[in-house]
Amino acid sequence: METERMIDFPHTNINMDRRPRKRQRLGWDVAPLPPPPPSMAELEFFCAQEVANFTSLSSGAPTENTNSLSSKGAARNGSPPWREDDKDGHYVFAVGDNLTSRYKIHSKMGEGTFGQVLECWDKEEKEMVAIKIVRGVEKYREAAMIEVDVLQQLGKNDKGSNCCVQLRNWFDYRNHVCIVFEKLGPSLYDFLRKNNYQSFPIDIVREIGRQLLDSVAFMHELRLIHTDLKPENILLTSSEYSRIPYYRGSSRSPKDSSYSKRIPKSSAIKVIDFGSTTYDRQDQTYIVSTRHYRAPEVILGLGWSYPCDIWSVGCILVELCSGDALFQTHENLEHLAMMERVLGPIPHHMLKRVDRHAEKYIRRGRLDWPEGAASRDSIKAVHKLPRLQNLIMQHVDHSAGDLIHLLQGLLRYDPSERLTAHEALKHSFFTKDSVRRS
Repeated sequence: METERMIDFPHTNINMDRRPRKRQRLGWDVAPLPPPPPSMAELEFFCAQEVANFTSLSSGAPTENTNSLSSKGAARNGSPPWREDDKDGHYVFAVGDNLTSRYKIHSKMGEGTFGQVLECWDKEEKEMVAIKIVRGVEKYREAAMIEVDVLQQLGKNDKGSNCCVQLRNWFDYRNHVCIVFEKLGPSLYDFLRKNNYQSFPIDIVREIGRQLLDSVAFMHELRLIHTDLKPENILLTSSEYSRIPYYRGSSRSPKDSSYSKRIPKSSAIKVIDFGSTTYDRQDQTYIVSTRHYRAPEVILGLGWSYPCDIWSVGCILVELCSGDALFQTHENLEHLAMMERVLGPIPHHMLKRVDRHAEKYIRRGRLDWPEGAASRDSIKAVHKLPRLQNLIMQHVDHSAGDLIHLLQGLLRYDPSERLTAHEALKHSFFTKDSVRRS
C-alpha cells in the first residue's frame, strides 16, 4: 500500500452536476509563497547593517537587541521592515521574515475572513507551529481575544483527550493578534476536495464522529457552544495518507471505473476556530453557523443553544459518508424545503413560533413551498434530494442501520428532542458490538 503526504494538485470533479459549494476556502496547505526580491532601500540597509555588525564585533562593542526601528524602517533585532497592511487589514509578510525574535515565517498555510495562517519555525521549542495572524480590524481583533480566552479555558480543563486544538502562545504584533497553535494536517474539507469528494470509509467516519462528539461534550460541559462546526474547522492531526484502488459502479473496466482513493493513515482530529464560540445564555437569536450546517431553530429565529452544535455534527457525518454537503443551498426557504425533503415535515409547533423575519417562509401553517420558490432550478435542486435513509444506504455498505438511527437523533428538528453529545456517544453506532459487526 502506497504511503504519501498530502500535496496540492489540480483535481477533476467526477460529479459534474454538483451545485457549487460557494463556501469560503479555509485550506491549511496552500503552497509556500516565494520571497519577493529585496528593494534597493532594503539592500542598502542590510549592507550597512553588516558593516556595522562587523565593526561592532571587531571593536568588541556589545550588539544592540531592541525592537525600535532604524531610520531605514527595519528593526535592529532582525525584524522585517515595517509594511502597511493591505486594504483589508491583512498582515503583509515575506517568507523568511521574523515574527518577533522567536518565530521565523516558513510558508503560508491558508487564509480566511479572519486573517492568515502561517507555518513558522519556533526557535525556542525547535519545532514548526501554525500562527494565526488576525486582520488589523477591530471586530476581528475582538473575536481573536474571545478565541484566546476560550482556548485558555479549554487548555486549563483539557485532560489531553478532548480533541481541541492546543494554544501554545499568543501575542500582539504590529496591531495584529497572533495566536500560536500546534501544527496539524489538512482540514476534512481539504482532504475531501483533494480526494475528488470521494467519501471516507465508514470505520473512519465512526472514529472521526466519536472524537468530534467527545470534543463537543467537553465544550458543552464547560457551558461553551462552538456555533461554527464544519469540515473546514476539523483538522486531521497528520498529513499522511494511503492510496487504495477504488471502483465506481459495477463495472471494473480500468478505463472508466478504476480510481485510486486516499485514506488518511490516522483518523485523529482536532477541532479549531473558536472565534465564534460563546457561553450559553438565554434568548440567543442572532444568526450563527455556516449556512450548510445551520440548525432549523437558527433559521426560524426560535433561539438556539447547545443543540445547534449537534445538528452541525449530524450534517458533517452525512458529508463524510457521501462526499457532498447535505444541504447545498444559500437561501433560507430553499434550505428549509431541503430539510423537509430529506427529513420530513417541520413540526407545526415550531412553525407557529417563528420570529417576524421568518414569517415570510410560512403560509397557512406550513412551509410556503414550492409556491414561494425563487426559481424552477431551486425546485429541481430540492426535488432531486433523497430521503436520509436512502442517501446513507447509497454510500454505506455496513453499519448503515446504526448510522441512520444515530443521524435521525442528531438531526431532530426540535432542539429539545435532539440527542446530546453524551447520549450520542452511547449510541450503538459507536459501541464495541457495532464495531465488531462492521
